[in-house]
Amino acid sequence: MGTADKFRYKLQTATVVEKLIAINVLVFILFFLAKTIAFLFQWPSDFLMEWFVFPKEPGEYIFKPWSIITYSFLHSGLWHILSNMLILYYAGVYFLTYFSPKKLLTFYFLGVIFGALIYMLSYNLFPAFQATGKSYLVGASAGVMAVLVGISTHVPNLRIRLLFLGTIKLWYIAAFLVVLDIIQIPISNAGGHLAHIGGALFGYVYAKQLGKGNDIASGFEKFLGGFLSMFGGDKKPKSTMRTVYKKAGAKVTAPTKTKISKTEKQQKIDAILDKISKSGYDSLTKQEKDFLFEAGKDN
Repeated sequence: MGTADKFRYKLQTATVVEKLIAINVLVFILFFLAKTIAFLFQWPSDFLMEWFVFPKEPGEYIFKPWSIITYSFLHSGLWHILSNMLILYYAGVYFLTYFSPKKLLTFYFLGVIFGALIYMLSYNLFPAFQATGKSYLVGASAGVMAVLVGISTHVPNLRIRLLFLGTIKLWYIAAFLVVLDIIQIPISNAGGHLAHIGGALFGYVYAKQLGKGNDIASGFEKFLGGFLSMFGGDKKPKSTMRTVYKKAGAKVTAPTKTKISKTEKQQKIDAILDKISKSGYDSLTKQEKDFLFEAGKDN
């Protein structure tokens, strides 16, 4: 298999989360490369970026409506994109255990849109921002928070293993990040934190509605069906249900579940989570994926 074939194979087999991360990283590299070239030739360095960042002014937004999506693929620095992509990767791994790839993209992009709208509304509504000059929003955080809070709301007792803290509920991590955003609004980057809260709020409401059987974003999925399919969002997860065929006259015995103690169950969960952190979710066997799925429902 040649290099081109290997690349094509990896692209085809990559998860929707890996594709999102790859696009974010690629755009980050290209824009900073353009900044370097602009610096060397003393050209205006922000001319290109101005067309893709999301503005606080509705009048400016009218002339670049695409910016409500494109801003999310731009990042201000290495730590900005690194933190966003790490959270997206780990939250996305668990998200795809319970939802389809298309649903992840719906959470992500509607979180991005909702975060941008909360940012614009806040900067034009609250007196604290009236003296603010030009302000622009960049970063995938609103979409990332929508995915993280969405899966945390859907499976609030799902535990993950952290290096120094042991196992901790994913919900605690999501709640901590939301609180951190709230208390940092008066300190710095108020617009960014407001967008994070907007994405988190959307993720919470959407997950709650899905739990009640209401898909409030089904119209969005249909409207952007072709675009979402570019990420592999139309691929449905393989069912864990098996079809059993019975011969005539044969007696079928229902499979029995082997009961294990809470300690043994937690040890098995920890081992699976360790495997995910080292080798990724795709390294799990079907039995391990099924066990993690059932454990999330039982908690």
